[in-house]
Amino acid sequence: MTFFVKYDFDLACKTLLREHLDAFDVSYSLGSLGEVKIKGGLSEEQRNSLATSLKRYGIEILDGQKITLVERIKNAIDELLKDKDLKSIKVSTYLSDTLHYSYAHLSSVFSESTYTSIENYIILRKVDLAKELICNTDLTLTEIAFRLNYSSVAHLSGQFKKTTGLTPSSFQRIMSKKIKHTVNPKT
Repeated sequence: MTFFVKYDFDLACKTLLREHLDAFDVSYSLGSLGEVKIKGGLSEEQRNSLATSLKRYGIEILDGQKITLVERIKNAIDELLKDKDLKSIKVSTYLSDTLHYSYAHLSSVFSESTYTSIENYIILRKVDLAKELICNTDLTLTEIAFRLNYSSVAHLSGQFKKTTGLTPSSFQRIMSKKIKHTVNPKT
């Protein structure tokens, strides 16, 4: 039997973090953008044990200011792209205001660490979100383009094709056939 699930990655990660942090009986708070504040700190042994237990789930405790800042930038971008109320805000303004650094500094650290620009990363994330929406909703391409703050379906289609090699319509047809074949393998 095959079935599909829909999940909220943010909620899953926060739940896992809470369960693991509760096991250490420490006072903590979970901030936005992947931030965990431990009141009083952890011993080195506790930190290593927590890191080991979280690693099983693909959650990593970050060391180093640049790596941490890059992850915070990525998390802020994901938050911006998913929040309907933030559509009209410029990315540079949002990142600067949220992370309390100049956009020039954020851009420099990001491209130095990832070998790509923030703008290119945003395009890749928007295409990934478009794929999710195509597969998991009944939204039209026009609605998806609007939700992802594209100026037009043509703009979405152009970036989608440049990134994946397929038009969104072709991707949609392929995924529909794949899902139909997985659910009903004899057809």
